[in-house]
Amino acid sequence: MHLDGAVYAEPLVVNGHVIVATEGDSLYSLDARTGQVQWNTNVGVPVPLSSLPCGNIDPLGITGTPVYDPATRLIFAVAEVRGPAHVLVGIDVNTGQVRVRRVADPAGIEVTPHQQRAALALSGGMVYIAYGGLDGDCGNYHGWVVASRTDGQGPLLTYQVPTPREGGIWAPSGPAIDANGHVYVAVGNGETTQGSWDHTDSVLRLSPTLQLEDGFAPTQWQQDNATDADLGSMGPVLLPGGWVFADGKSGLGYLLHANALGGVGGQALMASICSSYGGAASVGSQIFLPCTDGLRQVLVGPGSRLTLGWHANQQVVGSPVVGGNTVYSLDRNGTLYALNSQTGA
Repeated sequence: MHLDGAVYAEPLVVNGHVIVATEGDSLYSLDARTGQVQWNTNVGVPVPLSSLPCGNIDPLGITGTPVYDPATRLIFAVAEVRGPAHVLVGIDVNTGQVRVRRVADPAGIEVTPHQQRAALALSGGMVYIAYGGLDGDCGNYHGWVVASRTDGQGPLLTYQVPTPREGGIWAPSGPAIDANGHVYVAVGNGETTQGSWDHTDSVLRLSPTLQLEDGFAPTQWQQDNATDADLGSMGPVLLPGGWVFADGKSGLGYLLHANALGGVGGQALMASICSSYGGAASVGSQIFLPCTDGLRQVLVGPGSRLTLGWHANQQVVGSPVVGGNTVYSLDRNGTLYALNSQTGA
């Protein structure tokens, strides 16, 4: 099937609809059984790479994975459109009609160097949107989290990572939200490499209204920033028992207390695991990590323990999805693998 642009966002499956978002700034609904197009809605003109200061997507349209709201039956997505601007749209899942449309850029932001890469998240009638930079880390960008009501009304809520530059929130899995509406994000490297911690190379916990509540950074955050070895490449994983797991580019994994993330160097446990990019999957206390040297199983507990389980073929590096007792992942050539969740076979 020919679509009008590349697909970076993960498809959603909603009541027989397969929702696909493209870099052509279009959303498609495909019949889950036949693949036939049920509707196709274009929401803007994407931004050509030639008009951006850097980047690796041409054109740049909808990159972050949309989110479905069962209360309103709307699919929410953020489209980068010529202007430029980042536009939040809410689209009727049954008809493809645009019900909500608003600019989702914080006031005063320099739009061009910011990219909306992370998956959107939904909680308490709010859509949460995270921003980072373009490939190449050019321009004056910062990590942001923005929240909008699902009806598109009212002011945007915002949080900016307090660093002079960079500190993007770009992990494709997006923010993680707990049962009380607290928002957890992984923050990438910042420009600061000395002095006081600027909340980069971190896991941060924000309130539902995006007030900073707590944070964690590795002891070596300054070195991580200097060498681009930060935690920002994979979203945090919320686990039973009040645990949060974080991993990123450096190869070190961290087990954190969700209610007391620990500040600088305050992890419950640190272990050498792998360098990971994308989004992990979890089932109970099992975590399946998209490691650059092959998918890995990590077991949490009892207590603050991390145990390395099976390790898949080094080519199987895609962000995993779990269904029943099977873990699904892709290799670098796009081949789909189905692995036993207990053995990795």
